[in-house]
Amino acid sequence: MSMPPAPAIATRAARVLTLIFNAIALALCCHCGGALAQPAPKLVVFLVIDGLPQRQVLDYRDQLAPDGFRRFLDRGAWFSEAYYGHSHTVTAAGHATMLTGAYPHRTGIIGNEWTDPISGAQVYCTSDDAHAYLDNDTPKLAGTSPRNLKVETLGDVLRRKDPRAKMIGISAKDRGAILPAGHSGTAYMYMAESGRFASSTYYMKEHPAWVKAFNNTKHADRYFKATWSPLLPDAAYARSLPDERPWYGPGGKLPKTFGDNQARPDAAFYGSLLPSPFMDEMTLDFARAALAGESLGTDDVTDILSVSLSGHDYVNHAWGAESRLSQDHFLRLDRMLESFFKDLDRTVGPDNYVAVLTADHGFTPVPAYSKSQGLNADQQDLSGALNRLNAGLSSRFGAGRWVTGWSADGVLLNRNLSAANRIDRPALDAEASRLLLAEPGIIAAFSRAEIEGDSLPKNTPFLAQVRNAWHPERSADIQLVIRPYWLFGSPGRTGTSHGSPHVYDTHVPILVYGPQWVKPGRVDARVEVVDIAPTLARLIGTAAPSASEGKQLLLPKIR
Repeated sequence: MSMPPAPAIATRAARVLTLIFNAIALALCCHCGGALAQPAPKLVVFLVIDGLPQRQVLDYRDQLAPDGFRRFLDRGAWFSEAYYGHSHTVTAAGHATMLTGAYPHRTGIIGNEWTDPISGAQVYCTSDDAHAYLDNDTPKLAGTSPRNLKVETLGDVLRRKDPRAKMIGISAKDRGAILPAGHSGTAYMYMAESGRFASSTYYMKEHPAWVKAFNNTKHADRYFKATWSPLLPDAAYARSLPDERPWYGPGGKLPKTFGDNQARPDAAFYGSLLPSPFMDEMTLDFARAALAGESLGTDDVTDILSVSLSGHDYVNHAWGAESRLSQDHFLRLDRMLESFFKDLDRTVGPDNYVAVLTADHGFTPVPAYSKSQGLNADQQDLSGALNRLNAGLSSRFGAGRWVTGWSADGVLLNRNLSAANRIDRPALDAEASRLLLAEPGIIAAFSRAEIEGDSLPKNTPFLAQVRNAWHPERSADIQLVIRPYWLFGSPGRTGTSHGSPHVYDTHVPILVYGPQWVKPGRVDARVEVVDIAPTLARLIGTAAPSASEGKQLLLPKIR
């Protein structure tokens, strides 16, 4: 049989390759909600509600305003089964994950703070002694730069592609502003001592005019003597717990007035705004100032504005996500978002931006409340557990300070002592794990060898989440998992926290709105927060961050 001439073969091959590439492009276009058929958005508005569990988004859906959270739920894409895949679910770890697409085992942000395993020095996630706050005092271990973040963010990729692009991070918490902003963005955080927003010398020598103008208004002072009252009639709060429960922290009652016993605003007053809707209102006002001052979303280059609203986390820590205060705060956030979206539509244009909303972690129900509901719940006495561990190791291996500290849900063991006494390290780790598992509130313990090696089956409960949370240079020797509905703490502690791999701490919202790119739809497939960064990268036409381990979210197809 005769063969066609070489040019014909080449032509056919070229046609086949063209068809393949076109099919790939079409598949990617459908996979990302038609993003390839649309120009990139002028602005990505990345919203984080610190400490918002997914359950709260739906618990009060009937009480939402028409255009706050319901903009996402009714006219956007939302993912009902979105989770974090790491075990130590805290603010810094979550904020580092969102726009890097990577878990702590890659980002290096294993917690809000940790102890260096070699030097024993305390490390804060965004601390950097080389830099200081502008126009404000800089306490020891203050958050001033992204130095400890080991990977790049979406903003870093975007600005490397086009330096004209702007990446602005804003939050009441330094870590909530700095970590999403990445290495080449600009972060602004609330100074609780002065009531102002500030950046640091890492980003600039002095504040731009719009920041100075905002701070000169003494914005926080307008809340002096302001009262937080329930938004709705009392009957609307029947599904949450009444005020002043025995397990609440101080101030667990509405209405409450800020600065009511003070003659003038001071550091105590400015700090008291953190667990209140006024903190989030002020943060969004600063975001509005940034939109105008930086001319975000006004040219043909995509900008990113990250706004992390911290108040809900403080409210839930003090009184729990089941409290009336938390329900009211959530509903007030809803109205704030409605107002913010109205301003975005007016200034940027509803067809020019994409908004994404998520959370850095969920929340553990208050253990005392869970206990009252018949659940096995309590506080694991941490200091007592470490003392008992040290005593047990001394009994087995000889007297000494075997336990040197606690770090990001892990126990640090004395490496020098074990080496000096020629103690077999696997034997030391195994005994430490055995002793820790005897504590009533600890359900799992993993050694370095177990985390790094293959001695345990891959389906061992919590192993994958612990591996995602564990960094070989920064994490502790024995990593622990708290029992469901328990907390590491001390007996009699009020309020609650987060930080576990359990559903109530890992199940968070992922909501997306952008009518030019995404049409309404609920997605029930399990997704993870690491999926946000590669999805947005595709949407704005950039590569995903280099350390990203997520996949593109399957957004509903655009009309």
